[in-house]
Amino acid sequence: MMITNNRARTLGLAIGIIAVLVLIWLSIILGLTKVTTEMLMDAIYRFDGSNEHIIIQDTRIPRAFIAAAVGASLAISGTIMQGLTNNPLASPGILGINAGASFFVVFGISFLGLSSLTAFTWLAFFGAAVAAIVVYIFGSMGSEGMTPIKITLAGAAIAAMFSSLTQGILTLNEQALDQVLFWLAGSIQGRDLDILLSVLPYLIAGVLLSLLIGRQMNVLAMGEDLAKGLGQKTMLVKMMGALIVVLLAGGSVAVAGPIGFVGIIIPHFARWLVGIDYRWVIPYSALLGAVLLLAADIGARYILMPSEVPVGVMTAIVGAPFFVYIARRGISE
Repeated sequence: MMITNNRARTLGLAIGIIAVLVLIWLSIILGLTKVTTEMLMDAIYRFDGSNEHIIIQDTRIPRAFIAAAVGASLAISGTIMQGLTNNPLASPGILGINAGASFFVVFGISFLGLSSLTAFTWLAFFGAAVAAIVVYIFGSMGSEGMTPIKITLAGAAIAAMFSSLTQGILTLNEQALDQVLFWLAGSIQGRDLDILLSVLPYLIAGVLLSLLIGRQMNVLAMGEDLAKGLGQKTMLVKMMGALIVVLLAGGSVAVAGPIGFVGIIIPHFARWLVGIDYRWVIPYSALLGAVLLLAADIGARYILMPSEVPVGVMTAIVGAPFFVYIARRGISE
């Protein structure tokens, strides 16, 4: 069911925005502690310090907005990566971006004694950038240059390397293990709004840049040689795309840890809805990513209630079968 009419696409965006707002509201009121809409409004406008109001302001509201922001960011970064690499399996998780960001955060906690939100943010950005550069270098080696198969294999190898190094550090440092174990599973539970605010400028910058690069992504999708023939500076477009991925994926890891599969699943659904025009695929991906992570987080509260499942586990349950389906179709479409 592909939407080809621009008016219908605009209506679809409006419906997507409404769906995100509804899920944010549900994320705030649903959970172990019962919250009503009236209690929510009271907590916002007439905070009285009660247990319910504290839960709403300090837990539920930050959690809802973090889920929406991280879901949108991961979906857009996956969309950009798939477009740049011509690889339907590309995503921050599969190509090692999340693993690189996670490694440097754990390294900073274990060996540098860092604990501030600002430090985590910059370490996550640095790790994401290092992983992206290394994967691109290894994926581009050889006479054929970068191919979907080579970039996927390079990403898998780098992800495995960083994950092994992370596990090795945690094995040697039990204190660091206690600090980051739940974070490494990918979770938005217990996150403070301050941690989102610390990376929000970078996430906003990444989203805005992705919306501006849509037309260039369409030209690049026709083939690099043709894009150069049309006067496009393809290297500049690729560098801009890489910057967007680092900003969005690095910021998301800093906030919620390495949440996987969102960047794989959502771009395919967005293209199924609106075709291959990145001017529409990117905003649709943002909304669908927010919807997915909000819904996954709500579901994570009920599977083992009163305990909670990390949202990264929920996205893996949904995403793993989809990943297998895409892989069976072949990574060169």
